[in-house]
Amino acid sequence: MFDLIVIGGGAAGFYSAIHAATINPKLKIAILEKGKEVLGKVKVSGGGRCNVTHAQFDPTELVKNYPRGEKELLGPFHKHCSGDVISFFEEKGIVLKIEDDGRMFPSSNTSQTIIDCFLSEASKLGIQILKHSGVLSFEPKNVWEVVTIKKTYRAKKVLIATGSSSKIWKNIQELGHSIVAPVPSLFTFNIKDSRIKGISGVSTNARVAVYDRNLVDAKITIKLSSQKKRKPLLVDEGPLLITHWGMSGPAILKLSAWGARILNSLKYKFEVHINWLPDHYNESVLKLLNEIKEIESKKTVLRTKAVDIPRRLWTNLVRAAGIGKDEKWADITKEKLLKLSEQLTDCRFIVDGKSTFKEEFVTAGGVELSEINFKTMESKLVSNLYFAGEVINVDAITGGFNFQNAWTTGYIAAQGITQK
Repeated sequence: MFDLIVIGGGAAGFYSAIHAATINPKLKIAILEKGKEVLGKVKVSGGGRCNVTHAQFDPTELVKNYPRGEKELLGPFHKHCSGDVISFFEEKGIVLKIEDDGRMFPSSNTSQTIIDCFLSEASKLGIQILKHSGVLSFEPKNVWEVVTIKKTYRAKKVLIATGSSSKIWKNIQELGHSIVAPVPSLFTFNIKDSRIKGISGVSTNARVAVYDRNLVDAKITIKLSSQKKRKPLLVDEGPLLITHWGMSGPAILKLSAWGARILNSLKYKFEVHINWLPDHYNESVLKLLNEIKEIESKKTVLRTKAVDIPRRLWTNLVRAAGIGKDEKWADITKEKLLKLSEQLTDCRFIVDGKSTFKEEFVTAGGVELSEINFKTMESKLVSNLYFAGEVINVDAITGGFNFQNAWTTGYIAAQGITQK
């Protein structure tokens, strides 16, 4: 008989088990993990460095990074925020460093540091780690009965920290909970287009707007008056990275997170309109190009990078405007200047599919938030059942925020479990 069984050997499960055992060392705790290794997502996070959290210490600002869960996490963040996570690891001898973009990593630059910390703490506290123990079912009788592929365990309390596991979600539904259907979040856009072909690795700041794909054929270039009335479904501004398969970078990833359900409803087929000069609009850029036409009349357009964007991108956009490599500014027609200004400020691409962002797969979906008490992370429907991490309908943009959700909900669950 265990006092607590944690289903899921990931970040939230370990963090919660360690805190529960620290509060009450007499508790008999087990972590059940279906795989041969624990903390798999921790291992691959941040390119193997583990993006532990983000240097945002104001709960009211921190919650703004959660497309789902913003309201519910405010209270928990006031109890256990980024600073508390930093303190936890520092107490274990692990120093975290802040990078320019606010992401925080162990100073060792390896996720193994975090994994070793959790395994060491679990060992010191007598927490049993049971691998190859995929859970088949769990149900409350006089106590909880947790059936795994190996054997059946009994526990007074159960914490679900399995992330986006469809099997576990099904079992949770059988207990009366609602599950918000999962859809992918944090993904990149697949785009095949000559304007970005051969320039993978180019990064620049841009404004990206998502539109429902045009009703007319993409090959038709005549602008219909109805097109002007279209409003973007989503808009974001930030660094954009051109890749072999299309577009990525913070601006794209934010759109994929905030628009997870919208983009899923479009079956990942939509338009993006990109302003490569987000501080300017078509009219002002056209005016600038006309001025350059007067000043640099004898120079070729291709070699005269008139605006602050990467040269390889400039070259491709000039070509897309129909301007030849030897054409001089003096010879450029009004029509070509207009096309160039449009390529710079309203560059339109067809998106046809998505690619998962590295190995850090995140889903939007999970246990309905209204069915959870966020003061304890206990189910409002089933006594002695707790949740932490991505198993609930909470997800964040990239930058350490998904881990912060795991740490905070894991901590709140540990408090709830030990105080009841």
